[in-house]
Amino acid sequence: MTDFGVWAPKAERVRLRLDEATHDLTRQHDGWWRPAEPLSGNDYGYLLDDDPTVLPDPRSLRQPNGVHERSRVYRHEFAWTDSGWTGRALPGSVLYELHIGTFTAGRTFDAAIERLDHLVELGVDFVEVLPVNSFDGPHGWGYDGVLWYAAQESYGGPDGFKRFVNACHGKGLGVILDVVHNHLGPSGAYLDRFGPYFAGQTIWGPTLNLDGPDSGEVRRYVLDNALSWLRDFHVDGLRLDAVHALSDRRATHLLEELAVEVEALSAHVRRPLTLIAESDLNDARLVTPREAGGYGLHAQWDDDIHHCLHTTLTGERQGYYADFGSLESLARTLREAFFHNGTWSSFRGRTHGRPIDPHRQSGHRFLAYLQNHDQIGNRATGDRLSATLSPGLLACGAALVLTGPYTPMLFMGEEWGARTPWQFFATFPDPKLAEAVRTGRRREFADHGWTEEEVPDPMSPQTLAQSTVDWSEPDQPEHAQLLALYRNLIRLRREHPALSDPRLDLLRVDYDEQSRWLVLHRGPLRVAVNLAATEITLPLPAHTVLLSSAPITPGDTLTLPPESFAILNTTT
Repeated sequence: MTDFGVWAPKAERVRLRLDEATHDLTRQHDGWWRPAEPLSGNDYGYLLDDDPTVLPDPRSLRQPNGVHERSRVYRHEFAWTDSGWTGRALPGSVLYELHIGTFTAGRTFDAAIERLDHLVELGVDFVEVLPVNSFDGPHGWGYDGVLWYAAQESYGGPDGFKRFVNACHGKGLGVILDVVHNHLGPSGAYLDRFGPYFAGQTIWGPTLNLDGPDSGEVRRYVLDNALSWLRDFHVDGLRLDAVHALSDRRATHLLEELAVEVEALSAHVRRPLTLIAESDLNDARLVTPREAGGYGLHAQWDDDIHHCLHTTLTGERQGYYADFGSLESLARTLREAFFHNGTWSSFRGRTHGRPIDPHRQSGHRFLAYLQNHDQIGNRATGDRLSATLSPGLLACGAALVLTGPYTPMLFMGEEWGARTPWQFFATFPDPKLAEAVRTGRRREFADHGWTEEEVPDPMSPQTLAQSTVDWSEPDQPEHAQLLALYRNLIRLRREHPALSDPRLDLLRVDYDEQSRWLVLHRGPLRVAVNLAATEITLPLPAHTVLLSSAPITPGDTLTLPPESFAILNTTT
């Protein structure tokens, strides 16, 4: 028997279509409709009032035939083997962001499992998986999800995702799942037919009613979804997409409410459960404990660190990169987490951000990265840093991320300098929507000087194919050399407490703007980075070289080859 039920507070009549039978439902006082007696069956949907359209269940756990068709009954029955898994704490960890549909040519959870040994050998602690909730079409980034409780069928459905999480835990890897609660996709979003779920419209799709009339059940929809991934799928944490786009004027913000409920669930399952926000606000209140007046999330992405690193390495200054690029700005952001901390943002045309207190905030609460799905995929051609930077500069960037006080995150393939781009792609079956997305993408980049021919067609199978990781590359000499360097950087981070120390007030950064070098002081260790195309000599004390990206000649001073780094131990 299945406990069918749906929230439809404004409907006058609701019926359940279960396999080939139709059943009238009874309205409850809270706006939920349920059958008078237990029912059993497989495929089902709901009929509202006199509309003959059978709609999928908003809380569907499985959509075998796509987001427009009927739901299928699914029970959380799975042969888990991770009973000994005690979880992973975020401090000191390294994250690895991947997209199931392009991580392997197989494009499934099971195919991704076959590559987990690579991640174990790399030394990362968590995989951060791009959204796997159901979206329209077989392929896409996942940010167009419309049925948030159901794992994408083309990836392997709910059982496939459980196999993936189970396998990760078996190899000592935690799993962070990217979830999108700030909007729904443009195709298959039927929630508003059931009740007042929607509050407005964005370029990405409808937003949720989090603070208006009848918003209690809408908030419950979000909270229950988050808890389901953590509880029923054994996920270790959630990455919350674009939380600055959540419109919530209630005294207790949805994010704080989520933090409270996740904390309670963590106590029950007796393992850490982590909440990581993507936020454009530069406001550390998100990651400040509730006891200190914050929202109580555990970490947030830090785009300012990315922007400083990207502009320093590439020299790009267009768009939102305009304010970044100097070594002074990089050094300051490495010490203070935010570049814009109440300062003028030329891209926004106003001041932006709030300063943090380095004596009170821990660096582990901010994720640092050279690349991620957004910063690559939202470029016109989806080009990675490896398309333009030398192997030396790629290594320097890796050293700055992996030896700093923040929580490092890598993007799939970054560790060997993957040459495959990661472009925007979708497979909407509706030809009008597909053309609208195609046209919109081209117009967006035309404003920045790109021609239509240069912007990949997001609906082309070729765009998906060329965005897929090429697993033959790590065995090639140039890629293998960078991969070995990444492995050694992560190994040193684990071996030397100074390199994982998140205390921002203990970090010192020396630099020379003209000569283009930086030195990070990490306890007894020094991370010396030469970004120049010429050799430099630094008056560092007697040292032992723990790791370098180019041959180092022993001496009383450190001579760094062009575009290289060295990690030194100053203790004798």
